[in-house]
Amino acid sequence: MTDEKKEMFRQIMDVLKGIDYIEPSDLPNINLYMDQVTTFMEEQLAATKRHSDDKILTKTMINNYAKNKLLPPPDKKRYSKEHLLMLIFIYYFKNFLSISDIQTLTEPITEKYFQSDNGHDMTYIYEEVFRSIKDQSSYLQKDLLKRYNMADETFKDAPEEDQAFLRAFSFICLLSFDIYMKKIMVERLIDALKKP
Repeated sequence: MTDEKKEMFRQIMDVLKGIDYIEPSDLPNINLYMDQVTTFMEEQLAATKRHSDDKILTKTMINNYAKNKLLPPPDKKRYSKEHLLMLIFIYYFKNFLSISDIQTLTEPITEKYFQSDNGHDMTYIYEEVFRSIKDQSSYLQKDLLKRYNMADETFKDAPEEDQAFLRAFSFICLLSFDIYMKKIMVERLIDALKKP
């Protein structure tokens, strides 16, 4: 791998390392008004933005989530820590799932664990899920390196001036196929949850 390619891959890894999940201890212990919620989410998830002017969450989005029963309504216009945890899940899901699919996933969680007092509440759900996800980080880095190297071996017979672009295209295709297949698996699992 050339120095230029090593640098490009290092930049990809740096972006990956910069995307971290919100620790439950980072969540405010007081209920927040809508503007405070959007500001908090904007600050905490800024690393996930593609462009600096992208919005993480807007008032309209939050109102639509509540209207579509993805998010329980606020209590006297204030959102609890559990609301924030639900919004984090919704934020990640909305990138690849329909509102209907998100509702199928979140409705049972909300019904059973939102403001539960049996020790298994939304914080419990969030911590369990994200503990598993954090463990996947090193696997993901190794997998990305493997796919990057696979793409780097393609198009050796292409015109030299096109090779860099074609290899980047190949890398994007490898990653996209992975996303596509996992999305299909997620949708099938959600469909299975819908069956009585």
